Amino acid sequence: MRLPRNIVVPIDLDDSAAQVLDYAVALAVKLDAKLHVLHVVPWPLLGAEVPIAVTETAMDEMMARKQQAFDPLVAAHTAKLPLGSAMLKTGDARTAILAAAEELHADLIVMGTHGRRGVSRLVLGSVAESVARTAPCPVLLVRAALVAHHA
Repeated sequence: MRLPRNIVVPIDLDDSAAQVLDYAVALAVKLDAKLHVLHVVPWPLLGAEVPIAVTETAMDEMMARKQQAFDPLVAAHTAKLPLGSAMLKTGDARTAILAAAEELHADLIVMGTHGRRGVSRLVLGSVAESVARTAPCPVLLVRAALVAHHA
């Protein structure tokens, strides 16, 4: 068995991101692995029935706001190890995560999951579940609430 040397960590910019990042950093330090942090900004749909095109300026502004939240979060939680890369991408999260894993030759993907069940999972879908089923490498799903209790 070969231990992971290249770990991709897709994060949301919500409260659980810090916990998932801390977990991934601790794992990467123990394994002497390179960490690649990724956040995917979905193309906004400004209407449930009819997607409305978002202007390039509005998208640029949104990306700038996301970058302002992403950079300090990554810097604060990855100071313990040399960071492989920190990427902000746009598009479908599932597609972008899988593409990054392929491109970076990931040995492991560590990502948070909200642990939704029932109707909310059916309605919202599960990016984590989809990635786990189709990833080119093992996927470690971390329930952020559980990480907080065991940290």
